[in-house]
Amino acid sequence: MPKLDLDTLESHLWESANILRGSIDASDYKNYIFGLLFLKRLSDVFQEEADRLLKETKNKKIAYEEPDEHEFFVPPKAQWKYLTTLTHNLGDAINKANDLLEEHNRVLEGVLSATDFNDKDRLPDTTLSKLILHFSKISLRNEDLSEPDILGRAYEYLIDQFADDAGKKGGEFYTPKEIVSLLVEILDPQEGMYVCDPACGSGGMLVQTVYHLKSVHQNYKNIVLHGQERNIGTWAICKMNMLLHGIAGARIEKGDTIREPKLLQKGKLMEYDTVIANPPFSLKNWGIEVAGNDPFGRFKYGIPPKSYGDYAFVQHMISILKPSGRAGVILPHGALFRGGAEGKIRKGILEEDIVEAVIGLPPNLFYGASIPACLFIINKKKSAHNKGKVFFLYGARDFLQGKKQNKLRQEDIEKIVSAYRSYAVIDKYCRSASLDEIRRNDYNLNIPRYIDITEQESPIDVQQSIDELAKLRRERASAEEKVENYLKDLGYKI
Repeated sequence: MPKLDLDTLESHLWESANILRGSIDASDYKNYIFGLLFLKRLSDVFQEEADRLLKETKNKKIAYEEPDEHEFFVPPKAQWKYLTTLTHNLGDAINKANDLLEEHNRVLEGVLSATDFNDKDRLPDTTLSKLILHFSKISLRNEDLSEPDILGRAYEYLIDQFADDAGKKGGEFYTPKEIVSLLVEILDPQEGMYVCDPACGSGGMLVQTVYHLKSVHQNYKNIVLHGQERNIGTWAICKMNMLLHGIAGARIEKGDTIREPKLLQKGKLMEYDTVIANPPFSLKNWGIEVAGNDPFGRFKYGIPPKSYGDYAFVQHMISILKPSGRAGVILPHGALFRGGAEGKIRKGILEEDIVEAVIGLPPNLFYGASIPACLFIINKKKSAHNKGKVFFLYGARDFLQGKKQNKLRQEDIEKIVSAYRSYAVIDKYCRSASLDEIRRNDYNLNIPRYIDITEQESPIDVQQSIDELAKLRRERASAEEKVENYLKDLGYKI
């Protein structure tokens, strides 16, 4: 029997969404699909491990009853083969299976029970039966997969597809992979580092960090990955994403990063070598009520306006950086030039000389947000060459235009990364500006103040213009002569 390849798996998983489409909102059915995928995966691997242990030891108890012999222990009533025998109250049975899995596997606590399958209005038994039958058609044992990372990659594909389907809501849990790849390449995390995403969504930034280490042939297991996400459904998806990618050691906390940061050590904020995030653009109700008395002292540059939370996240990220750390955050362009409290915060950060780069991106890259955004790069330990400067790059012209969204191509990513790493000076594209120049601009970081983005007009060919004018005059004279002759034929005197 041929092994399951990525294209077949992606197609099969996406078909499962079609079973739910129409009866459940597009932004919601991802939770059910991911939940069943994870349940089937755990059950299949448990059975695979049990079969191997039984063959090796001839001891049924060790194979099926000893939790320590398995990566995840799956009790009988949580196993897929048990669920396939049921025809009634399937939602309740799946909920109980998930509860059992969490009870026997501490790392899954709260992950599977975040989704309630026992809602017969949305998920009648007939629908759940179709889903169980559909997932039963594929085996997710390790021995049946064509490559080790196939499930993680298929999971990423599903997140991307669900975000596309969900439209505006998709941006709440997913950042397009090309943008994630660009930001990770710019920050260039290395093995042995501590990396954090304080607004981690479904975990794409953390997963890409692992891919980055693999691409540069470093030990991807020798890195500490932390994240926090306030939406419980998205937090559960992130946890599953980590586990399906084999990143079991990632610490993903649930909760509001601004109001209640959870990544603490001895009551203090943990510090990281690399901090990376795509927080909600200009978040309203971000937590201004707690900022004035923040016990962690995160808002030393000032308290952001009530309806614009961008600099709340920026300041949190700065506060959790090690003295030699670097951070990259995706911001709307308004955060670069809005005045008032944000202007004062921007001034404070700039005067500390920790802003390394502002990189403008093309418009319409994000789900649910057509406005252009930028990468805001912080470096607490700039090189001697970069001190007293900020690197500006206007990357809005380079992209692949799509029907719904634009995309960064690989050549666009490489062009930006190359220019950033060399602090290049390229006309109408990128250059460094001194802090003195930025001061003269009243700390306004709007990219067109530093990069000439005007389009060059084509030079006028004077002789060609004269020739075209002469031609128009001849054509006009010919038309007038025809009209005169016509009127004469009718008896008019001209």
